[in-house]
Amino acid sequence: MAQKKDKKPAMISVNQTVADNRRARFDYFLEDRFDAGIELVGTEVKSLRLGQCSLNESFAEHRSGEIWLIGAHIGEYMQAGPHLQHQARRARKLLLKKKEINRLIGAVSREGYTIVPVKLYFNGKGLAKVEIALAKGKKEYDKRDTEKQRDWGREKQRLMRNSE
Repeated sequence: MAQKKDKKPAMISVNQTVADNRRARFDYFLEDRFDAGIELVGTEVKSLRLGQCSLNESFAEHRSGEIWLIGAHIGEYMQAGPHLQHQARRARKLLLKKKEINRLIGAVSREGYTIVPVKLYFNGKGLAKVEIALAKGKKEYDKRDTEKQRDWGREKQRLMRNSE
């Protein structure tokens, strides 16, 4: 009688971040956040696992009742042949519930918000997710204030460390 071997699935750390859009936090006031699935092809997933992604200059928009991620760069997967490659900056459909889509579309059309991708990560089940946020643009003086607060926080930490 053959013995059964316990097979353990390959563990992916929970919320393993692939790409982070730090510029979005500087340019926008981020208000409501949503986690959305993303529709990918096989070589895109493999490239993401290698960390070949950039969310800089990307945004989300609505087209015919769906939300699309525009301008995100997912590099080519070099181990695949040329006939299997994907386009690096193609539009990718975001997977959200209808209620969330309606809320996002309503806020963008009525209240002057924009939809900004904040980070791309793998969840605990190994699925690629995009964290998007409803955002309002900052004025130049708001950006200066953010920078001033960040510098003061660093200086405060230095003072506390040196006083001990």
